[in-house]
Amino acid sequence: MNVRRRLIPAAVAAVTALGLGSLSACAGDAAAGNTGRFDVVASFYPMAFLAERIGGGHVHVTTLTSPGQEPHDLEISPRQIALLEESDAVLYLRNLQPSVDAAVAQSPVRTKIDAASLTTLEEHGTDVGGHAAAHDTAAGEEPGAEDPHVWLDPVRYAQVAEGVGRAFEKADPEHAADYRRNTAALVKRLDELNTRFEKGLARTRTRVFLTTHAAFGYLAERYGLTEEAINGLDPESEPSAARVRELQTMARADRVGTVFYETLVSDRTARTIAGDAGLRTDVLDPVEGITDRSRGRDYFTVQEANLTALRKALGAT
Repeated sequence: MNVRRRLIPAAVAAVTALGLGSLSACAGDAAAGNTGRFDVVASFYPMAFLAERIGGGHVHVTTLTSPGQEPHDLEISPRQIALLEESDAVLYLRNLQPSVDAAVAQSPVRTKIDAASLTTLEEHGTDVGGHAAAHDTAAGEEPGAEDPHVWLDPVRYAQVAEGVGRAFEKADPEHAADYRRNTAALVKRLDELNTRFEKGLARTRTRVFLTTHAAFGYLAERYGLTEEAINGLDPESEPSAARVRELQTMARADRVGTVFYETLVSDRTARTIAGDAGLRTDVLDPVEGITDRSRGRDYFTVQEANLTALRKALGAT
């Protein structure tokens, strides 16, 4: 059963049964709200990163998704629902974590910032980019669904950052000038990252890359690549036998030499397909959470590692 489909009723039941108005945080979470700063609850790492970079010393950021936890699997707890009530703002990304969506919808938190509303979302399946535009959905592919992974495209992530900055300015006008300055600095760095991706992926032996999780569709479209995903937008779904055969045929035709897997989900499927097809494996990190296995310490260093991995796999010159 799809894990994410089970989360919405669970979260709604928790909210309804406990009642948001009667909840209070336990001692372990008391510092998360009413800190004397602008208290922000972020749903998972890419949202927390924006809040910390834009807010600077004026904000206190608490993240609902623990380091190393697969964010799609988060089932929000009553304690975390109480945390939302105590905070000044919540920053989340609609359709990525349904239990968070349900809790935010029923929370009285004054400032609700949905990152999905700050840029454009597209419907992506398992095949995104040049190939996706050239043919109809094949029998083994997942039908298109709204793709939330906008942070992997530096341009869209910059758009989200600008929207978050404006929301912080409105909610905490006393520090608006600092939020504007921090947002501008962050957007500048994202623009520079975009330029490095553009130049680094301009000339490659192949334009196709193979991943376990369809998280890189926006990145592929931005830089003229094609992402072929073993699984769809749900990182823990299992591919059909027909899809596996299709990918093996595609890898030979498009000179794909690497199967990418990610840090927060098992690499078993990637290694099985790579072994059967005589391909290598490597990490392409969706930057959903920073752990000891991440190739870097923050969004920028992990994305730089992703660029290096893509250049190697695609035969960049």
